Amino acid sequence: MNMKKLKIGLIGAGNIANAHLEAYRKVSDAEIYAVCDINPERLSETADRFGIGRRYSSVDEMLAACPELDAADVCVWNCNHAECTIKALNAGLHVLCEKPMAYNAAEAEKMLAAAKKNNRLLMIGFVLRFSDDARIAEDIIRSGALGDIYYSEAQYVRRHGNPGGWFCNKALSGGGPIIDLGVHVIDLTRHLMGNPHPVSVYAVASDKVGKRPELKTHAAWMPKGASDADICDVEDFASALIRYDNGAATHLITAYDFNGEERAKRALYGTKGGLDLSGGVKLYTTTNGFLSDVNLLTKDYKEHRDMFEAEMAHFVDCALHGTECRAKAEDGIVVMKILDAIYESARTGHEVLVK
Repeated sequence: MNMKKLKIGLIGAGNIANAHLEAYRKVSDAEIYAVCDINPERLSETADRFGIGRRYSSVDEMLAACPELDAADVCVWNCNHAECTIKALNAGLHVLCEKPMAYNAAEAEKMLAAAKKNNRLLMIGFVLRFSDDARIAEDIIRSGALGDIYYSEAQYVRRHGNPGGWFCNKALSGGGPIIDLGVHVIDLTRHLMGNPHPVSVYAVASDKVGKRPELKTHAAWMPKGASDADICDVEDFASALIRYDNGAATHLITAYDFNGEERAKRALYGTKGGLDLSGGVKLYTTTNGFLSDVNLLTKDYKEHRDMFEAEMAHFVDCALHGTECRAKAEDGIVVMKILDAIYESARTGHEVLVK
C-alpha cells in the first residue's frame, strides 16, 4: 500500500534551508519536491547537493509551476518571512516558517490571518522545543518535580560570534542577537513554563563591542559570503526582564560579542525544584531532608532524535494527518510581541506593557 508523501517546496536555499533538507532526508513521509531562491549560485549549489530537479528563481515562479505542492518551508531573510509565508498559504499550502516568525508582531498576525483564511497549518520553527533535553524537561515538569515555576533564566551568549552577512543588516534581519538568538531561549523557557502571557518588558541593549574585525580569529559562525566589510547596524548585547500574567518572570541575556564566557543557559526555578538544561539535564531538589543536585544520565535516551529531524517529522505529521501542532503560530505571535517590546524598551529606557 502506497502511503502519500508530503510534497514540500523550500523557499530559500541558504544555511538553515540546508539543515532542514538534511532532516527531511530522514523523514520517510517527506518529498523535497522543489526549491527556489533569488541567489542563482546558492540555488544551484543547494539543489545539486540534495538532488532537487525543480528549481526556481522566485517563490511566485515556484508556486505557479508546481500547483501539486502540499507544503512550503520558509527559510529566507526575516524581512521576507511574512510575504513568502502568506503567498504559500494563499496557494493552499501548509507552511513551516523558520524563526523568528516575522520581522515584527504586526506581520506575524497577518500570517496567522492568512492561515486561518485558507484553513492551512502554519507552524513556526522553534526547533529547541524538539530537542531531547526539552522533551525530558517536559516529562519532569509534568511529574510535578518543580512545583510552581516562578522564574527562568534564558541566556544565549557568544564571546566572538557576530555572524555578519544579512544577520547584521537590520533592514533584512530586524535586529541582532535579540531576534536571532534570544528568540530561541525566550520561546523555550516560556514553553516549559506553560506558555504564560507576557504583561511587561524592561530591557537594555547596546552595540558597544561590534564585530571586532581586529581579532585574529574568525567569528564562531558565519554564513556563506559574509565578510568583515558587511554592514552591521544591529545591537550586539541585550538584557531584559520579562514579566508574565501568572507572576512568573524570565531574565534574558543575549550577545553576539561579549567579554565573558560563552553560555547557552535555559534554567527553570520552582517551589519544589529547579531544572538547568545548560549542557545536559540537572535537577536541583531535596532528598530525605537534604539539598541534592541530580545530573540525569541521558546518553542512551530511548526516544533520542536529532531536533531538526524531530521538528520536520512533526511538521509532516501535522500536515498529512492533522496532528495537533506543537509550535503554533499563536505562540510565534506572542514571542514576536515580546521581541518588539524588548526593542522598544531598550530604545526608550522605559518598561513596555505587552497587550
